[in-house]
Amino acid sequence: MTATEPKPARTRLIGGPGMVLLWLYGVMVVGAVSRSAYQIATDFGRAPLAYTLSAVAGVVYGFITYSLVRGGERARRAALVCCAAELAGVLVVGTWTLVEPSAFPDATVWSDYGMGYLFIPVLLPVSALYWLRRAHRQEQHAA
Repeated sequence: MTATEPKPARTRLIGGPGMVLLWLYGVMVVGAVSRSAYQIATDFGRAPLAYTLSAVAGVVYGFITYSLVRGGERARRAALVCCAAELAGVLVVGTWTLVEPSAFPDATVWSDYGMGYLFIPVLLPVSALYWLRRAHRQEQHAA
């Protein structure tokens, strides 16, 4: 691309149902970050692993939210990687909390597959992965 050629338009990732994903991720950012910040500040020694994992979940949610808003192919790929990592985290932590509940004296965002958050933590990355792959296919067909 030369200086005189127009920049290609960024792929919008938040149109239609993507707005619902953006809203849900925004809610999860606020929920996970505020909960973990309060728990870390007031009683970190009680359940350091659980509180740290909740903070990590909040950061992951924040990055995915940012990527959805930013749009473009690089952001889409970054969001895909983060959503896959998020899903892996939910599955690992969810299983761990069921198999070894004594490791978690307090719940994390991902405990019991997100049961405390209406299972949104396990449903959200699956939905986002589907949406992001669909957005990519639509972009390829339009080109």
